[in-house]
Amino acid sequence: MPQATGEKRWFIPDAYIPEHSAGQLTSHESVCVLNTASDDALLQFTVYFEDRDPIEDILVVVPARRTRHIRTSSLVKDGKSIPPGVPYAIEVRSDIKVIVQYSRLDATQAENALMSVMAFPIQ
Repeated sequence: MPQATGEKRWFIPDAYIPEHSAGQLTSHESVCVLNTASDDALLQFTVYFEDRDPIEDILVVVPARRTRHIRTSSLVKDGKSIPPGVPYAIEVRSDIKVIVQYSRLDATQAENALMSVMAFPIQ
């Protein structure tokens, strides 16, 4: 039986969806989650802002033994979402251990930039 790998709580302190894009690609961010377990992982996202209350309890399921790339622009709760051009941070909680990575495609110039980092795990 495949075991869960990683941690149950992760943080991404520096997130930002660029307001504009140039060329064919659209600037975006993704939270990439790997679930190695034989059970589905139930994730709970909290999005923190500098100047407003957090968006809490955004639920996402990552199926057993699968990966899921979650565009941060798709994180919505009660009609509230992450606006472009606003700095924010993300907390990811899972009911089982998972591995979390964060990626940003900045297409604000003709020369695209891709940043990808591991989220910070908390034991």
